[in-house]
Parts: sequence; C-alpha cells; structure tokens
Amino acid sequence: DGVGTILLDNEKTRNSLSLEMMNSIQRNIVENQHDTELRCIVLAAKGRVFSAGHNLKELTAERGSEHHKQVFHKCSELISAIQSAPVPVIAKVDGLAAAAGCQLVASCDIAVCSDSSTFSTPGASFGIFCSTPGIAVVRAVPRMRAAYMLFTGLPITAHEALQAGLVSKVVPQEQLNEEVSNICKAIASKSRAVITLGKTFFYKQISINVGAAYELGEQIMVDNLATVDGREGIKSFVEKRSPKWTHRE
Repeated sequence: DGVGTILLDNEKTRNSLSLEMMNSIQRNIVENQHDTELRCIVLAAKGRVFSAGHNLKELTAERGSEHHKQVFHKCSELISAIQSAPVPVIAKVDGLAAAAGCQLVASCDIAVCSDSSTFSTPGASFGIFCSTPGIAVVRAVPRMRAAYMLFTGLPITAHEALQAGLVSKVVPQEQLNEEVSNICKAIASKSRAVITLGKTFFYKQISINVGAAYELGEQIMVDNLATVDGREGIKSFVEKRSPKWTHRE
C-alpha cells in the first residue's frame, strides 16, 4: 500500500527518545526513502504515551556535556531527516506527546491524534527548559500558545492543539487508524515525484521572503509541468480519464 510504519515501542520508558530510539527512527526514514514504492511514512507508538520526550537518564550530570551534545544533535538530525524525506511523514498520536515527543509531532508534515491525546513542553518543571522542542512548536503554533506551553509546562488538549495548528486533525480513538489510512491512501493516489517536488519546495519557500518564494515557485511550476507525470496529469484531465503515474522525477 506504499505506507512505511515506524513504531515507537518502549512502553517501559514511555517511548522516550533515547539515542538508540532516535537512531532507529532516523535510520528507518533514511534507509527506505529511495524505495520507489514508498508513498508516505507513519510514525506511531505502542501504548498510551506517544513519547514522553528525551530519556532523562541520558541527561544526568554523570553523562557529561559531550554526551548531552550528542543527544540533542541526534534529535536535530532526526527532525531534519523528517523534513528532508521525499515523502510525507505522518504522526499518528494516541496519548501524551511531551517535550521532545511534542517536538517530534510538530516536525512531521501531518499529525492526526485521538481526542484523548494531550501535548506539553514541561521541561522547566524538571529544571530543563524545552529550548529545542520550542523551536518546532513555535513554528507550528502562534507565539502566545507556544509561550503558554513552554513557560507553564501545562498540557493542552487535542482540540486545543488542533485549534493552535499543532495537529492536522482530531478524531475519536476508535477512528484513528481509519483516518490515518484514508490520508495515506489520498497521498498514495498522487505521483510520488510530484509530491516530492512539492514537499521540497514547500519547506524551502517557508525560509525565504515572499518575493523570492514567488520567483522560485514560478520556476517550480514550470519545471513540474515539464515532468513526465506533470504532462500526464494535464493530458489525463483533458482526455477525461484517470492519470497513469510513472512516479519518476
């Protein structure tokens, strides 16, 4: 079906993002991204906690600053891998997403959660401000909402997360699998090459000014029309038939 699922499966640590866990997620994203059959990636978790964030046992003073740097750098690499992936990465959340776990959700292309899910950045409560999680959160939600989450550490509900833009959709728990499946099917019905082109441009244009974005976007549209699937899409529309994608870039 073109869907690659990555399961966070360490309920004992509340699916904490240990170095081992982050390495595994990143490896799965990077190693499979050239699979031409892959259309999207789903990040899911076992149990009632999506992820409680970094494993605090890896952040003790005994571990030392060099180890701490390694942990946070690996997290940054993971976030970069998600946004650099040629296909959309979807977070399927059923439960708590806290600190770096919330960062992980905010960094995905699409996030769908159950109506009982909650989101928080409670680091300050443990003497560690959620500085790096805040980078992703403030880019997903308005400044006031991000500041509330970061300075109070209080959780927000699934519907508050939806209203703020932290997640794409909220559904009853029993409908979560079906909803994510429907989203994956919708993505899989498109040309992989076109989705890859679009995702790459989407994130690039966010980081530049509007004038430059339109200038680049104009050329991207022209380039898109020159691709095999771009031509096929227009031709199939004119001929009133379903397109036959090659998925070639």
